Amino acid sequence: MRIEQCEFPDDLLYDPEGLVWARPLESGEIVVGITSIYAALAGPVLKVSAKPLTASYDQHAAIGFLESGKYFGPIRSPVRGVLREVNAAVLAKPRSLTDASYGGGWFARLRPTNLEQDRRALRSSRDAREMLTKQIAALRIRCFAAFPDFEMFEIGLECSAVLAKLNELLTRIEVGAVVHLVTDDPTSPIEMVRWSDQTGQPVIDERKEGNLFHFLVRKVP
Repeated sequence: MRIEQCEFPDDLLYDPEGLVWARPLESGEIVVGITSIYAALAGPVLKVSAKPLTASYDQHAAIGFLESGKYFGPIRSPVRGVLREVNAAVLAKPRSLTDASYGGGWFARLRPTNLEQDRRALRSSRDAREMLTKQIAALRIRCFAAFPDFEMFEIGLECSAVLAKLNELLTRIEVGAVVHLVTDDPTSPIEMVRWSDQTGQPVIDERKEGNLFHFLVRKVP
């Protein structure tokens, strides 16, 4: 399910704030991660820490913390249970918590102590749609295909001049870095397609908001 470009997989359960998801496993344990709302709120994560393993935590208690350049906040357990595992890949590469929040960026695995009761507070994506929509609006969330490493706000310039600056920036940044380009040139959707075909650099996301056009470009070799 998508709401305002934010993704919410249908096979997950969501906490009442729309910040954390839970995936029940056949073993009886659950995997926990953060939603696209929380990822967009935090931005690219610089540091992730976890509370002690094998300890018991109440529902909504913090089992870890995330920190970015603009945000610091808890990762709360959606159920009561014992913290069995924290994703070592996320601790080693914190940005994966937000870049792959529904995949390899999962945060922890817990053994619930009363899942049948606690899951009453969790919602499926369909049941959570209204709540998630309100949270996106209230928090002014904007979801893109990736989090940008560089920002280019080029208002009042012709697209040819903007693309010249983009080309120059791409020569200085590392492969895999993402550039968020904002322009008000009405020809930019066509020009960006032409530019991508000529340079081989992919435009991984684009949208129009008011009179502004947003593009995400990921540098490739």
